[in-house]
Amino acid sequence: MIGLEELKEFKRRNGYTDRQIAEKTRYSRVYVNQVLNGVVPISPAFSLRVGRAFSLSSGVGNRVAVINRETSETKINLELNVDGSGQWEIDTGIKVFDHLLAQVVRHGRFDLKLTATGDDQHHVAEDVAICLGKALNQALADKRGITRMADATVPMDDALAMVAVDISGRGYTVLELTFSDNDMAGFSTDLIRHFLESLALEARLNLHVRIIYGMNDHHRAEALFKALGRALDMATRIDERVAGEIPSTKDLLEG
Repeated sequence: MIGLEELKEFKRRNGYTDRQIAEKTRYSRVYVNQVLNGVVPISPAFSLRVGRAFSLSSGVGNRVAVINRETSETKINLELNVDGSGQWEIDTGIKVFDHLLAQVVRHGRFDLKLTATGDDQHHVAEDVAICLGKALNQALADKRGITRMADATVPMDDALAMVAVDISGRGYTVLELTFSDNDMAGFSTDLIRHFLESLALEARLNLHVRIIYGMNDHHRAEALFKALGRALDMATRIDERVAGEIPSTKDLLEG
């Protein structure tokens, strides 16, 4: 992501005025001036627009975060790139959990590197959710320009799941999870509930999930995590119509 000093140097080297940058990026001259003078932080959306407008290729637009968490119960190392291509390296020591997380990454078009160890499955699932939520919130920064709200409904053979998200700055969950405790290779389906609640709290998003129907728990869970990835992909996309704005009448997405 282009930083403030890089932007200043780019402007100086090429002799651009604030107005020229504003015209090329379709931001206001006042906003560009405020960014250059440090009055407001340079946002991911503005970085993306500058990169596209001036054909820069130095990672502009990448919204990334690195989270390391070590407690007496777990050790988590996580790298998230919101503007990825759906690549993952995931090792939590729980194969089913790795598989479900990979669905979020692949269908959310994120990149994720994750290693996790812990004393039991409950603590690993909870702390991975905490770290992933923190990373998402950190990578989105002030959330300027994001679509913010999205939903997805995904089938998986006999199962159908719906996920709706609002990256609102407020962590809240409404979950309708119907599981039968079958075919999850020893991974407790209640940990899915706990994972989703912890993720929403740390990512500061409203998360509504409903498993509409299904017979096989693996299919129900996989449909859910695919839908979560799809919904997060759409909600985190930059909306070019409002790329310089925070999508809220309060002009703030922090609660």
